[in-house]
Amino acid sequence: MKQVQGIKGVRDVLPGESEAWRHILQKARDIFHTFGYSEIIIPVIEFTELFTRSIGETTDIVEKEMYTFDDRDGKKITLRPEGTASVVRAYIEHNLRETSPFSKLYYIGPMFRRERPQAGRYRQFYQIGAEVFGIGHSMIDAEVLSMLNLLFDSLNIKGVELQINSIGCPQCRPAFREALKGFFADKISELCENCQRRFESNPLRILDCKATHCHELAEKAPKTLDYLCSECLTHFKGLQDSLKTAGVPYVLNEGLVRGLDYYTRTTFEFVGTSLGAQNAVAAGGRYDNLVEELGGPATPAIGFSIGMERLVSLFDDSSMERPSAGIFIAALGEAAQEKAFSLLTQLHQQGIPAVMDHSGGSLKSQMRKADKLNAEHVLIIGEDELARGVVILRDMKNKTQEELPFSEIAQRLKGVRS
Repeated sequence: MKQVQGIKGVRDVLPGESEAWRHILQKARDIFHTFGYSEIIIPVIEFTELFTRSIGETTDIVEKEMYTFDDRDGKKITLRPEGTASVVRAYIEHNLRETSPFSKLYYIGPMFRRERPQAGRYRQFYQIGAEVFGIGHSMIDAEVLSMLNLLFDSLNIKGVELQINSIGCPQCRPAFREALKGFFADKISELCENCQRRFESNPLRILDCKATHCHELAEKAPKTLDYLCSECLTHFKGLQDSLKTAGVPYVLNEGLVRGLDYYTRTTFEFVGTSLGAQNAVAAGGRYDNLVEELGGPATPAIGFSIGMERLVSLFDDSSMERPSAGIFIAALGEAAQEKAFSLLTQLHQQGIPAVMDHSGGSLKSQMRKADKLNAEHVLIIGEDELARGVVILRDMKNKTQEELPFSEIAQRLKGVRS
């Protein structure tokens, strides 16, 4: 019978790697809580309209990458390709503005895009994201970047560079848009097919194209900073001053734009210098108009997402402790197995991690299994121990052992694990 394979571009996170994921996620949660964020758990599916309205109909995500299908009532539903739109929808729908002067929210979970699978890019991928609603000052932009920088430092992530830019606002961006169109007008035939289509609808997207020739042309194109209005310039200068105050190093990247239509003013990426083409580990920016565009009140906002797979690829897990099975119970003989199962149940009820091999086997084979499972201690019960009402407690690290009465096992094991 033919073996069933996993879907292309969708991967399993196996034991060994999953411990690194759990470590990273706990670090992220701890730091988010330090900065005053609360977790929001958003749905995996949304009405398609949410993403077409927020992300933009001319983006690659909406045009080519979304997993969209008709529900039984004929409405179009999409597996979420990103998290910000869902968080904004929840912010509006549940009127979070009324419960707090500002909201700091974070989320963790899978996203879905039908992209060509390659290194660092999957069709189901995981993101850690955070959003701040209700604060328009440039200092919150710097605080968000400081929080990300602290997270990377706490994980000992090396070779990550913060790049920042400003793409202006609805007041100053039209002039930049016209300057871009003027620059690319006589170069349309040199652009890729996607960028030729974007020329009229959204020329800023040309700057985000990864096609080699489009990228080379974009490097010579007008820069956003030359077209910023006085308010956007003041905001961007305030961000840079606050980053210096916070001690967060950064690089100015005048060609940096984000691929989604809702961004305004501050845009940023944390780039992994060793990751090749798909090198953005974390990215985001300000989106002061999105809440209003989706039917809510005018609300300044800023957010980011971290690519979990790329972050894991930069994380050195060699310093992490190998996961332990805790207590392994080795039982020799049927009667000893019955007693061992009773002890196993008691240990679980006391919250003490413990496992046993219910199939039994020789002591030697069971000790090998305990060693492979990285057990800290082994409880050995044979016919002699059973008759005397004791077990042998073996310390696997120190290679020492002692006898314990059955009645003292749980209390003793609590002591060795405290």
